[in-house]
Amino acid sequence: MSYDDAKEAILNSSESSSVYIGADSIRFKKRNGDWYAKYSTVIILHVDSKHGAKIFHKSVEMRDYGNLRQRLITEAGFAIEAASEIVDVIGNRHMEIHLDINPNPKHKSNIAVKEALGYVKGTTGLDAVIKPHSFAATHAADHVVRH
Repeated sequence: MSYDDAKEAILNSSESSSVYIGADSIRFKKRNGDWYAKYSTVIILHVDSKHGAKIFHKSVEMRDYGNLRQRLITEAGFAIEAASEIVDVIGNRHMEIHLDINPNPKHKSNIAVKEALGYVKGTTGLDAVIKPHSFAATHAADHVVRH
C-alpha cells in the first residue's frame, strides 16, 4: 500500500464517506527456527458510508520474541501510523481506528486492552474500537495477514 494512493482516494471521495483503520498480526516460524510476526494494516474507505468500499493494505514482517502484549501494542502502533499518515486529508469524514483486542478477560488479547486504548487515545485523540465492533482489524486486516 502506498499511503499516497489511500490519500488520493480519500480526497476524491465525498465528505460523507467514512475511513476505518485496522491492524492484525500472526506469528510464524521461519525455516531457521526463529519466530516472526507478520503485521498487516488496512485502510478502508467506505464510499459515501453506504456504497461499497476501497481497501488499501500494507504488510511487514518483524522478529517476534513471544510477548503477546508487545505484539498487540505493535499492532496498535501500525494503526496509529496509518492514521497519522492520512489524517491531513480526512476533513469532516468519519474516521475510526479498530484494534483486534477483546475486552473479555477470557481471551488472551485482553492482556493489552488498557495500554492499547490509552496508546491510541494519547497519540491520536480518538477512542479506538475493540471487539466485537472492530471489523477493520478482526475481518479485513485478519484476512490480509492470513492470505
